[in-house]
Amino acid sequence: MGPPNLPPITNPCSAKPTPARRNRTRTGRRTAATKTDHHHDVLLLHRPVASGLVSPLLLPPPSSSPHPPPPTLLDSPSPAIMAAAEVYSPTAAAAAQQQQRGKVAAQAWQAVVGWIGFLLQVLLQILRGTPSCAQLLSFVGFRYPLLSGPAASEPSPSVAFMPLRSEIPADTAPTPTPPPEPLQRLTVVLDLDETLVSAYESSSLPAIVRTQAVEAGLHCFDMECISTEKDIDGKQKVNHVTVFERPGLHEFLQKTCEFADLILFTAGLEGYARPLVDRIDLQNRFKLRLYRPSTVTTEYREHVKDLSCVSKDFCRVVIVDNNPFSFILQPLNGIPCVPFSAGQHNDDQLMEVIFPLLKHLSLQSDVRPALYERFHMPEWFQKHGIPQTDQAV
Repeated sequence: MGPPNLPPITNPCSAKPTPARRNRTRTGRRTAATKTDHHHDVLLLHRPVASGLVSPLLLPPPSSSPHPPPPTLLDSPSPAIMAAAEVYSPTAAAAAQQQQRGKVAAQAWQAVVGWIGFLLQVLLQILRGTPSCAQLLSFVGFRYPLLSGPAASEPSPSVAFMPLRSEIPADTAPTPTPPPEPLQRLTVVLDLDETLVSAYESSSLPAIVRTQAVEAGLHCFDMECISTEKDIDGKQKVNHVTVFERPGLHEFLQKTCEFADLILFTAGLEGYARPLVDRIDLQNRFKLRLYRPSTVTTEYREHVKDLSCVSKDFCRVVIVDNNPFSFILQPLNGIPCVPFSAGQHNDDQLMEVIFPLLKHLSLQSDVRPALYERFHMPEWFQKHGIPQTDQAV
């Protein structure tokens, strides 16, 4: 059985064009020539042929028939198809991913820079003054009608915090208390013998006592004083006296006179006490010197030192004496001290005990309560048979 009768295979490219085909070809060429400005109306595609080559096909423009032909694969691709083609393109996907990363990084940097700027502004406000709540919220970017005015978008100038004025009327405002009046200088009355110095007749002083005192550091000197007694010829006797200064005497006088007025009040005779005081008070620190004639006699003791001859106001008067009976008339103003003698080489009463107490009393408006609390001198006098006086009360 021989092969079936099949139509011969002809090459479309080598086939002779028929009249109808030639007409269509000329018509297509004329159409392409007249529509060079609208090249999208003619779509040039490639279709594989039997020989494996690619032959171009020229498709005519869409017909003007009222019924458009059904869409074919040769029509223009839709936007969805082109989008799908772009999605599945490796180059386009990489570019899109890199662009997205760039946007995220830019947004992150903008946020970091914004927070840094916010923190710097808060720090500046703290340095200038405490920021208000509205300012803090405005730094974050929050806007609220109660916190921002109509021009909230504009940067607000720095506002200086001013203190609020008092709402109290001037006539009802409390009057400031006047500063306390400065205290008057303290008056310190000092005894002489056995309080500031210790004096002996040179003829009766054992040599060993003087030697030991000098070796221990005590300062002493000899002087002549006029006695009240007279010799056979009726002349005043001259006595030779050795005087030992109490340790810290000059420092005590110098520092005490800085806040107090010093007065010397001794029961000794002027002929003896005057030259002695001249030796220990070269700078004339004593504003007044009182001797035995200034003392008074009471029913209990003689040579009592009445402070009323110094001041009528006893609030700022103090007397320092080794003999408490010297101030029985004003027991609340007295400071009894330990008697001093040449044998007390390490005595420190002046600078370690008396001076700190006087410094404390100089700050008191009335010295008597402080002295009573420390010494209770009225009770001490009562134990020795001396009742309280009106001045003591």
